[in-house]
Amino acid sequence: MDPNVKPRIVVLTGAGISAESGIRTFRDSNGLWEEHAIEDVATPEAWARNPQLVTRFYNLRRMQLADVKPNAAHYALAKLESLFELTVITQNVDDLHERAGTIKLIHLHGELVKLRSVVNPNTIVNVGYREVMYGETCDRGTLLRPHIVWFGEAVPMIEKAAVKVSHADIVLIIGTSLNVYPAAGLMHYAPPHAKIYYIDPTDAPLIQQESIIHLQKTACEAVPQLVAELMDLYG
Repeated sequence: MDPNVKPRIVVLTGAGISAESGIRTFRDSNGLWEEHAIEDVATPEAWARNPQLVTRFYNLRRMQLADVKPNAAHYALAKLESLFELTVITQNVDDLHERAGTIKLIHLHGELVKLRSVVNPNTIVNVGYREVMYGETCDRGTLLRPHIVWFGEAVPMIEKAAVKVSHADIVLIIGTSLNVYPAAGLMHYAPPHAKIYYIDPTDAPLIQQESIIHLQKTACEAVPQLVAELMDLYG
């Protein structure tokens, strides 16, 4: 890669980067979050069966989100975006990337601070961090539901994300083992010349590919260091 030409960078982030800000995940407590199983609060069937419970669940998550802040990894990526053509593709539904200053962002699994119409998925309402009540409607009078891609639903942004990865010169994979499809397939869209970094303190199956550079550190440790190196090399 020519050091005189700034590379196009795509970042894939998962729960690990948000966990360092204190956000709990479904993998905590044997797959439970606030004592709820995924099947009870994160599927279309759960919404049809008990929408009040699902609404309360996402209220709890929204309230927790209001109490946490972006961490050093989020801020380092935002700084990198100020100097490079960079896109962050996140599996997270929090808004920590945005709050750190990232602009070019693709949310694969939706956004916690938003609701959307059950009739028209393009009708989206930002509710911030407030508690919402089941039965709230948009300005056209249709019922609103969490703007979350639940298990069993299609991922509308996956094709846009795949195109971004296919044009990348550098891919950073942070805080995700990429075991859940379709997000897991994104790294395979990277062109042959792309340099791929995997940032995670564990020995995940992903690092078995020899072409991947594994930085076995937490996001807060590794991302600021890597960003500084990239800025020195291409800045």
